[in-house]
Amino acid sequence: MYTPIPGTGRVILHPNMGTRSDRASADTPVPLVPYFSSDGVVLYQGDAATVLSQLGEASVDCIVTSPPYYGQRDYQADGQIGLESEPNLYVERLIKAFREARRVLKPTGSLWVNLGDTYWSGKGRSHGEDRKQKNRRFTRPQDRTGERPLCVPKQLLLIPHRFAIAMQDDGWIVRNDNVWYKVNPTPDPVKDRCASAHEYMFHFVLRRRYYYNFDAVAIPSRGKRETKTPPSVWQIRAAPTFKKHVAVFPEELVRIPILSTVPPDGVLLDPFCGSGTTLSVALRHSKVRTAIGIDLTAEALTEAKQLLTTVENSKSI
Repeated sequence: MYTPIPGTGRVILHPNMGTRSDRASADTPVPLVPYFSSDGVVLYQGDAATVLSQLGEASVDCIVTSPPYYGQRDYQADGQIGLESEPNLYVERLIKAFREARRVLKPTGSLWVNLGDTYWSGKGRSHGEDRKQKNRRFTRPQDRTGERPLCVPKQLLLIPHRFAIAMQDDGWIVRNDNVWYKVNPTPDPVKDRCASAHEYMFHFVLRRRYYYNFDAVAIPSRGKRETKTPPSVWQIRAAPTFKKHVAVFPEELVRIPILSTVPPDGVLLDPFCGSGTTLSVALRHSKVRTAIGIDLTAEALTEAKQLLTTVENSKSI
């Protein structure tokens, strides 16, 4: 059975359906087939930019996501983002994806993007075994010899900054470069610089006036007003996880984005949904009408489906 998103005039094939020419001529519409759908959830498998290009224009109220970081994981999937030979190529692919996201986002909507940074190494192939996460033990792009002056050993690549500036150049308005300070960061075994203990959560909008629920995220104030806006540095523990997906962030990281910029009966989208953390928080803590997720791998979507089905069942009790 086919279940298109309301307002969608274009479509995408399920990965196992074959080619478009196998089923219809170019003038014949092909139904949009989700990987999974329910009353409040729709999941799609495929490349983010490709799937986004098929969704309805101005059909989403808010986008909250964390794309694969540069050179950090090998998901062993064709077309995955994060293994480009140069950092700038990685940024270009992200910009392409979020250009499609801009088309589906309502003019009053917000886009939140979590990104971390990395160093250029140039050390060559990794050796040994990572018993916790096999996806981290591979020859990363930054382990190879790169193009100077950017790709030199020990160089912090400043990828979040490059991404944010490229987004500005592409027409987005940057409202915040919120800092996620990890209270319990992964040990960083270095002796010639400070240990890395933060990432970024960028807040982008399309115009000056947009939906933002101040009261939903306001914190107590000791000044003349009873409440004030939360600070741009978020102290959040990097919680351990038993999920199969290898790059899971804490639920608290998406609390402010969801509570402040998803309107009642709104539609939330995560184009790099992984195991569904953002979608599950939206279902549990906001009056979202539909939570839409996109991911390249069936493994991640299977786990997302299990999590979101559990959340929906608990809400119906």
